[in-house]
Amino acid sequence: MISLKDAKILISLARRVIASVLEGQATPKFSQSGEALSQKAGVFVTLRSYPDKQLRGCVGLPTPDLPLWEAVIHSALSSAFRDPRFSPIKREELDRIIIELSILTPPKEVPKESLPDSIKVGRDGLIIELAGRKGLLLPQVAVEYGWSPEEFLSRTCEKAGLDRDCWRWKDTKVFTFQAEVFEEKEPCGEVLRS
Repeated sequence: MISLKDAKILISLARRVIASVLEGQATPKFSQSGEALSQKAGVFVTLRSYPDKQLRGCVGLPTPDLPLWEAVIHSALSSAFRDPRFSPIKREELDRIIIELSILTPPKEVPKESLPDSIKVGRDGLIIELAGRKGLLLPQVAVEYGWSPEEFLSRTCEKAGLDRDCWRWKDTKVFTFQAEVFEEKEPCGEVLRS
């Protein structure tokens, strides 16, 4: 979906907007142009401590409602300062944080009769929706924890605050998406495609 060069620009943008808030400055203007950076896409920004890679924040926009660069700004600020699982990032932490960027394909609903066989761990991310609740897990999460498709579905239900087996229920909607993932090798370092 995007080049490594564009991913580097977007990860640098994420770091700059987080730093600007920490330093009490206005959010920097985005001056790059180009079709790739202006396309609408779902985005998640994940922050991890370095070198242990412990999760420090992960928030995003699953649907392609904003231009890519704008979605990155929103997601970076939300990951750093509004992830309810963590306290806001402090200035002294930023130099010890690596940034991971996931660019998502539009979600597609999965027919119930094809579950769990149609879920491919490592390729698919999941969204579960039921009764106004929604849970999302990125494709790399199931790989990181070594989950089977069934466990991945159950954990996504839990993320939504629902029963582990609700993915089997008639009214539950299950969506898959794929993600192109880029991350810094070290803070402010080389960006790699995962």
